[in-house]
Amino acid sequence: MYHIPPTPEQEAFIQKLMEFAKTGNAMLLGRPPLSESEEKAKMLIATDYARKMSLDMRMISPQYEDHPDNKASHCADNISKYYNKFNAQKGTQFVFSDLGTYKPGNWNVYSEIKRKLIEDHGIPPHEIRFIQEAKNENQRKEIIRNANEGKIRVLFGSTEMLGTGVNAQKRAVAVHHLDIPWRPSDLAQRDGRAIRKGNEIAKFFADNKVDIFIYAVEKSLDGYKFNTLYNKQVFIEQLKSNSLGKRTIDEGGIDEKTGMNFSEYVAILSGNTDLLEKAKLEKQIAGLESERQAHNRSKLASKYKLEDTMVTLGNTQKRFDRMNLDWENLQKRIQKNKDEDILNPVQLIGIPPDADVKQIGAKLNQLSAKARTAGQYEEIGTLYGFTLLVKTEVSQKEGVDLKDNRFFAQGEGNIKYTFNNGKMATDPKTASFNFLNALMKIPGMLEQEQKKITDLQKDLPVLQEVVNGTWKKEQTLSDLKTELAAVERKIQLSIKPENTQSEEQTETIEKQNPTISGQFVPVQDIRRGRAIL
Repeated sequence: MYHIPPTPEQEAFIQKLMEFAKTGNAMLLGRPPLSESEEKAKMLIATDYARKMSLDMRMISPQYEDHPDNKASHCADNISKYYNKFNAQKGTQFVFSDLGTYKPGNWNVYSEIKRKLIEDHGIPPHEIRFIQEAKNENQRKEIIRNANEGKIRVLFGSTEMLGTGVNAQKRAVAVHHLDIPWRPSDLAQRDGRAIRKGNEIAKFFADNKVDIFIYAVEKSLDGYKFNTLYNKQVFIEQLKSNSLGKRTIDEGGIDEKTGMNFSEYVAILSGNTDLLEKAKLEKQIAGLESERQAHNRSKLASKYKLEDTMVTLGNTQKRFDRMNLDWENLQKRIQKNKDEDILNPVQLIGIPPDADVKQIGAKLNQLSAKARTAGQYEEIGTLYGFTLLVKTEVSQKEGVDLKDNRFFAQGEGNIKYTFNNGKMATDPKTASFNFLNALMKIPGMLEQEQKKITDLQKDLPVLQEVVNGTWKKEQTLSDLKTELAAVERKIQLSIKPENTQSEEQTETIEKQNPTISGQFVPVQDIRRGRAIL
């Protein structure tokens, strides 16, 4: 996986994509509003735009310009490195993309990378070709022949046109995936253009390996698509190898790689039903043991989750109690005027107790602009018994330190409450009400904490049931093992001793073969023409 940070344009477009997915406002993407039918396919449209954005912003709109950190640039750099590394052997490379394919006269990613290879890396134009340039089978064969001869060093194509039926592997040293297909088989077909018998350069000059690049822009769907592809492939392999944690597929299924083990094969040919029964029992036991293993893993995971849930529940309950204490104290102390409006008697250090709204607002704005607390909480006043605090937080942007002051109200529960994320408004009246507004958020926070407590309490009995539960097929497994042991004894009893040699004959053989005397090795019985133990 070749990870590429998003360009600034991609960063901005990612935000637009998220907003579009949320609102369906197609204007954000620079396109007309969605029709009724398009509205139903909103996420499909969003996915399509995300794929194009990741490949190149010019896939979205020609108004975007080239960027030195886009996929095309990184791909061209890597192609150039392998071009030079294997120049003496005339090593070739495949570049795959199902998006932005070559179209004469139109901008496309293929032509863009070719331009970079020619202009920035000095690779001759005739050594870079697109499989789409072949107009007929003869031209296609000529391109493949030239790639095998090293006349074409970089070959572009899509999965459909280049991923199958192309035997141009003779000099292949690298494969570049600009996009990621949805099916594991498609990725395997692409890689198979280079990773196949007849690759002479890889065999003799590259430790018999081909390097595969999968270009993934961070914060895009590339990583997700690759993980999806990987999970699909793992699942397929597990199905093929019969190694799923809990198997529900037919035990009698036959696969060319894992369908029949040796004992089944021999049993069927020999007509020995005991051997066949033994093989079936072994497979059933293996399946149940795999299922039991999965059950035990789930039980262990649930145990850890139960412990974590109980800790989280305890901490959440404590936080709820502390908030509740603050709210009860505030209700006891709160003052109202004759119109039942809540008063805002903020008292700030450094200004008179009877200061008006403008003075309070001015002081708070002064603190917002100039306070420097070195990352510590500094007391600046009180309100209804709550301590008012300011803290200077430092962040970095483009290597420059940015200092930002945030304001808090803290009660006896030692919880800090903020309004507007702790940012102070410039309007004096709004600024003076910052802390009161923060305290008025406590009921909503209590409601959220109570919901967390309720949800956690619902999880507890479920997790406890899993942790305390037992695997219900233990007896079945035990019975199968008993049955298997009986079958194995039956098989052993059915095997008659074949060695009828006398002790003297055996002693004579051992004397003739002193190096094998006393060892558990085959000895040839000349009379019967078979190997015995």
